[in-house]
Amino acid sequence: MVKKGTVVLLRESIAANKNYINACLQEEVSVVCVSRETGKNKNMPFRAMFENNPQFWLQNDKWEFFLSNEDFASVQSAASEMGTAWEPSNAGQNEPKITETDQSFGKDYESLARMTDDERVQHIKEDKNRLVALIAMKPRQEQLVTEALVETTQNAMLHNHAALKKAMQLSNDEAKKQTQELVDSTRDLVKATSQLISENIFNDELMNKLVAKSNGTIIQHMTRVYLNGLAFLSYYNNLVSTSSIIAKLRISIDDRHRQYYRSLLPHIDMEDINLERVFLGGMRAITESNFYNWATGFLIHDIGKADAVEYHEGEAAYNRDIVIEHVKIGYNSVMSKTNYPKEAALITGYHHEYYGDPAGYGYFRAYLDEYRKANPQAKQSYTMTFDLAPILDFEALSYFPAKVLEIIDVFDSVTDPNRKYREAMTTDEALAMMEENFINKHHKIDLILFEIFSKFVREKQTH
Repeated sequence: MVKKGTVVLLRESIAANKNYINACLQEEVSVVCVSRETGKNKNMPFRAMFENNPQFWLQNDKWEFFLSNEDFASVQSAASEMGTAWEPSNAGQNEPKITETDQSFGKDYESLARMTDDERVQHIKEDKNRLVALIAMKPRQEQLVTEALVETTQNAMLHNHAALKKAMQLSNDEAKKQTQELVDSTRDLVKATSQLISENIFNDELMNKLVAKSNGTIIQHMTRVYLNGLAFLSYYNNLVSTSSIIAKLRISIDDRHRQYYRSLLPHIDMEDINLERVFLGGMRAITESNFYNWATGFLIHDIGKADAVEYHEGEAAYNRDIVIEHVKIGYNSVMSKTNYPKEAALITGYHHEYYGDPAGYGYFRAYLDEYRKANPQAKQSYTMTFDLAPILDFEALSYFPAKVLEIIDVFDSVTDPNRKYREAMTTDEALAMMEENFINKHHKIDLILFEIFSKFVREKQTH
């Protein structure tokens, strides 16, 4: 517990003098974060928190923020030497600051982050044209296709990350106007990527070699998850459209499936646990509109990973609060600062939910808790939905693309050859571990989707 008299309330200090913001950045001070619920406290760099949310001291109802007396004295001194009070809304509009942890996005991040908005959009359009040219090429060379997919994906992610950091300094309306062309050009790129992937099962070994050239753990992971996510959606669509898998599953759901889904829906009779109960509206192919919206969500799903990322990806100690924060940052930035489809935003905020397991987290946990309080008799009667409304209306436990992304995200994390803190698993080891820990011991990922994913991964290995 922080003793009164040893700290100064941050929001009151900044309200008195806006120069304290710039002074906090200049002096590299730490913020004492005190939980309103438990009274526990932790120290965080002011710069990291500011760059994730430029008004964090006003927009967080779970924490109160303080400066130590020593840090406040240095901030007061620095602020007194500044002239006119500095306004945060003007920060970084023209020249985004490149932080140390931004380097985790790879060696090319700094040069791309310095681009103007017009240059950024033009770069993405050129990348889209590169993919379109490959779509028209017959036959295609695997090396050229994979190289183009990796490079254009990484560029799009870096541009979106840099643009959103810049947009966070603007009002919502201004940010949406500024990012509109970026959103449009990125969406066009996603469509070209989706078409090229649907026509090619790319070589994992080749992709991993190309991805590794980025020298940035975050961007490597995001690239693999995005491309494998699109490949899986294409595989799933082909499977349900050209095979009898739906009919087989409807007929052959066995006791294991019923027990698994009954544990998620305990108020449903065992006899009523069927394929239509698992998939609200029935298991079906993904529409073109949903495919592109979900693909966009896959591309930007970890866009909230900024200065806090080393706590999640690197060798620093695991901090659950910071890990959770990247989900909130991603969701809020996509929803409030861009015109990306709501489907994409929901994926960013829901892709670690894990069917409500205590180990999971997601932006909508708090929303669902409040819904339960207001509607104590309400119960979710389906495990998964292809549509947005049933999630928000408390009909289904989960959102189909988020459940897909959970599986791919976990699989990539444990098979990533570049991770420093654990030895990479083989495909068979990873699938076995996921089945044991994420299905048998804990019901975190979806059983049917995992079975299809296992088939997808093993078939890819034979190509």
